[in-house]
Amino acid sequence: MRICAVRSLPPSAFVLLLLFMIVGSAPGTSWGSPPEGGRFFPEPVTARMDEGGPAAAGAREFRAYWVDAFGPGLYDPREIDALVADARAAHMNALIVQVGRRGDCFCNRAIMPRTEAGIASLPFDPLQTLIEKAHAQGVQVHAWISATAIWSGEAPPRDPRHVFNTHGPSATGLDNWVMLRSDGADRGGPDYYLDPGHPAAAEYIVRMYTSIVANYEVDGVNLDRIRYPDYNLGSNEPSWGYNPVAVARFQAATGRSDTPAPDDPEWGDWRRGQITSIVRRIYLEAFAINPRVRVSADTITYGDGPQTREGWERTRPYVEVLQDWRGWMEEGILDLNIPMNYRRESPSAEPNIQRRAFEEWNDFVKDHQYRRQAAIGLAFFLNDIAATIAQVRQALAPSASQNAAYGWAGFSYRAPDAVSSQQGASGDAGRAELTRALTQPSGLDQDMPPAFASPAAVPDMSWKARPTTGHLRGTVLRPDGVPLDQARIDLYDLRSGALAGRRITDGSGWFGFVDLKPGAYKVVVDAAVARGAAVARASVAAGGLATVSLVLLPTSR
Repeated sequence: MRICAVRSLPPSAFVLLLLFMIVGSAPGTSWGSPPEGGRFFPEPVTARMDEGGPAAAGAREFRAYWVDAFGPGLYDPREIDALVADARAAHMNALIVQVGRRGDCFCNRAIMPRTEAGIASLPFDPLQTLIEKAHAQGVQVHAWISATAIWSGEAPPRDPRHVFNTHGPSATGLDNWVMLRSDGADRGGPDYYLDPGHPAAAEYIVRMYTSIVANYEVDGVNLDRIRYPDYNLGSNEPSWGYNPVAVARFQAATGRSDTPAPDDPEWGDWRRGQITSIVRRIYLEAFAINPRVRVSADTITYGDGPQTREGWERTRPYVEVLQDWRGWMEEGILDLNIPMNYRRESPSAEPNIQRRAFEEWNDFVKDHQYRRQAAIGLAFFLNDIAATIAQVRQALAPSASQNAAYGWAGFSYRAPDAVSSQQGASGDAGRAELTRALTQPSGLDQDMPPAFASPAAVPDMSWKARPTTGHLRGTVLRPDGVPLDQARIDLYDLRSGALAGRRITDGSGWFGFVDLKPGAYKVVVDAAVARGAAVARASVAAGGLATVSLVLLPTSR
């Protein structure tokens, strides 16, 4: 019998390890540094709320502006003062602010370099300034980052540290992280993208978010473009993900040697799994740094809404952009789902396909929150103020099954109505009109009281404020320190012997499980891959994160 090595674990990891018999190895890729941690975080601005679908949510609703960084709001302290004042005036309690546009950051302390946009000079830090000013007014700050899009300019970024310069199209071999389309294109519309199937690119995506959580007292991180791109070669034909490293990993996982077609079901499942693995890792690594941070995602609602859970796997989000957000909610690797249900409200005469799709997606989202929460995302820029108010009412109303969303978010602060969305138009007048319509009696809203007549508290996350379950994460390395890529991990309840879950390690050898009942567990690496038994025991506590780290030992000769 060979005993495998175990790396030292931090005191905060609720874990007991017993490791047995590990022989052999499997191919992998380079291992990156873990996210930063160890800071103290104050309690977020929040209020208690029951866990179930809140048909009677009352004055506890998530109410937010999306604040895109291509317009005003973050460029200097005066804009930030106006942004916070506007949010307060509209009785909103959160701001989802775009701190990461295309591989940059509207901040000074993240893995991404400081933006080249025309913000105020150093030492001004847009994110830190906003946090201080918003928290002083009881408004939460959620850091919105584009996960995959890294650059859109014709000239490269000026900062040599920018990921486009270090791992963009000019890089070669393993250093090139750019996503390719099946026809060889490396650009979708104006943007270049990181390939989620490249382990180093996936690691970088995770660290964009964890570096924000580690260095700023944000209330949440918001995952945008956490999917495969648009600009496909056909409808429901997911044509992206052909970085050579990603294709090679798919071939290694399946034993195939061909280059799969875009609509190959096995290829689609594999790519969808890469996105889900990144979301899972962000969720647990962010939790490890700040257990109270809220992880949200801006999710896709293309096409008609599904009528049933089974219909979900035929939708465009699932098939075309390979984003299984319903699965994320069921697993519990999002705290807040914000579907971008962007539809025009008028014309009101039937057939109005956009209105019907709006209602279908609203109902599906509300009925599939599981143990987490959803807030419906609306598009100001497609509607006039009256139509937006009507959609706010629909977003907050219960579904046919009497399940309600936990709130609402509007895109965007810069363009509060269709008129303001026109190039060069100011959003000030539209924003003032929207604020009045939301908070005061108005001819634009026939119902009383106004939708946001009073301020509201952000809903509590009961699974984090009063946890009854815990989480587990781990890594598996070969004897030479290279991660064990795409190995099956089985998790067993030690008391009952029942299988509690199954995961596949990512390109960093990482795996994770959420919402486990407290107790002792056995982690088992697939013996066929490890060429022997690889077992660890871990103790999971309510509200805790157990961590295991296995290192395989060489095969006996």
